[in-house]
Amino acid sequence: MTPHASLTRFDTTKRAIDCVVAILGLAVASPVLMIVGGLVAAKLGRPVLFKQDRPGKNGRVFRLYKFRTMKNVDLKKGLISDEQRLSPFGRALRSTSLDELPTLYNVLKGDMSLVGPRPLLVRYLNRYTPEQARRHDVRPGITGLAQVSGRNRLTWEDKFALDVKYVGERGFGMDLWILAKTVMTVAKRDGVSAEGHVTVAEFVGGPFGKEAER
Repeated sequence: MTPHASLTRFDTTKRAIDCVVAILGLAVASPVLMIVGGLVAAKLGRPVLFKQDRPGKNGRVFRLYKFRTMKNVDLKKGLISDEQRLSPFGRALRSTSLDELPTLYNVLKGDMSLVGPRPLLVRYLNRYTPEQARRHDVRPGITGLAQVSGRNRLTWEDKFALDVKYVGERGFGMDLWILAKTVMTVAKRDGVSAEGHVTVAEFVGGPFGKEAER
């Protein structure tokens, strides 16, 4: 079997596994989803879900779903920047990754996989080098090799190198290792944000990619 045929077979089987796990995960986590949704509504207001367009496989744009972790912009209360809008409750959701639970719906729909490069912002698409753009050769994941190798403490260049490494070397062994490492990373609440940022600084290209207009 050629390497290409082997990867195609892996991707097909992985998609079936993703569907089963997403269905089971949504069913088992339904009480948690209801509780977290109620807490978000009470502490942060509505809407409960954060929805944003993200690029998926081959750059196709889809709507990502997560629980809200930030308060609405309020000029009178001084809630403008992400840091000002992110409450202790929101930080707790992010550090425990409970805000990611609705993303299982994206997995079920086929927008995402359990494991793969994280879906970033649509505006980044024209900022990648051709090599970095290979991260879109597969479905994006809820977790990935970069997330278990330092998460938001990594530089953008290191993250993309790990994303491309995953694309070229993906397989069941690597996926199982990443999932196991994800559990440990979440338990340690490690690498949730980059130094000096709520999450991570914006990727603007620069010497490693196409310079972006701000």
